[in-house]
Amino acid sequence: MTRILLIEDNEQIRDNAQEILQLANYEVAVAANGKEGYAQALTFNPDLIICDIMMPVLDGYGLLHLINKHEQLKAIPFIFLTAKTDRADFRKGMELGADDYITKPFTDLELMTAIESRLKKSSFIKQRLGDILIQEDFEAALSGQDTLLQLTVSETMSSFKKKQRIYGEGSYPHGLFYLVSGKVRTYKSNENGKELTTNLYTSGDFFGYNALIENTAYKESAETLENSEVNIISREDFTSLIQNNKEVAGRFIKLLARNNTEKESQLISLAYNSLRKRVADAIMTLYNKYKEAGQSDFVIYMSREDLARIAGTTTESLIRTLADFKSEKLIEAEVGYVKVLNEQKLKSLLN
Repeated sequence: MTRILLIEDNEQIRDNAQEILQLANYEVAVAANGKEGYAQALTFNPDLIICDIMMPVLDGYGLLHLINKHEQLKAIPFIFLTAKTDRADFRKGMELGADDYITKPFTDLELMTAIESRLKKSSFIKQRLGDILIQEDFEAALSGQDTLLQLTVSETMSSFKKKQRIYGEGSYPHGLFYLVSGKVRTYKSNENGKELTTNLYTSGDFFGYNALIENTAYKESAETLENSEVNIISREDFTSLIQNNKEVAGRFIKLLARNNTEKESQLISLAYNSLRKRVADAIMTLYNKYKEAGQSDFVIYMSREDLARIAGTTTESLIRTLADFKSEKLIEAEVGYVKVLNEQKLKSLLN
């Protein structure tokens, strides 16, 4: 069972939050101030800490400072619970190493969403670190591939809201992007504002490396398709790694080659394929990219506009084609989502 340490001096808020967390099947320990909270952290071994800022004896900032100095505690996700909304307060907490803020008053949903997001991030990082540490020997652990993985978990995490731009076409790169969680698309737009999605990314993918390697401005823009967590590996670290490690350089050369091949195929599809084939291709691209292992039913939660941008068509044409696919029992389609019903028949449209 996931363990959460809740530190809050207001008894009513503490009791209410504890009840919510216990109903969500979390094991909860509580404390009324930072000093008690630190003692609890040492014995309770929490998976996540939620802590108020303004408390007697030892405040939240002081506690976080102690947590960060303790070798066994410093990796635990830490969320501040506070009525402070001033930008300077947020900045101070983040500089100390806080992972998130929940402002009072908060709803049950806000509390649970913040917790789930931080736990997901923590689980992913532990998994990536585990992949590095279970190598057969020390020499393998020092290989370029592992160095790259270590960079993905040691850099600063940035959170992006749904539909938030990460970088824009024409701007210059300052780092390599690594998608920890969420979904991202890259796209090009013309002078009339029409957009074409050029690539899709999911958890564990690198993106934005073309411009870094070619030392040019971005030739496309990137934005999130849902709330996402992204690590940014500095340009200097990435450049040093590919210059000094053939394994890493080889990996990104292969990624560049694959991207070029995919874009050539996309251009051919736009030029010669029928509308039905392009829409089927867009659905199957999403299916192959985002369907998880063991997932029986695959549902695409995406606006018609975004799906049209992947297919390279107008929203009106996409809607008509989806209606045809729906009548043919290939998909189930409603506003905001498409569910794949017949994968094989959709694939056959691509031949």
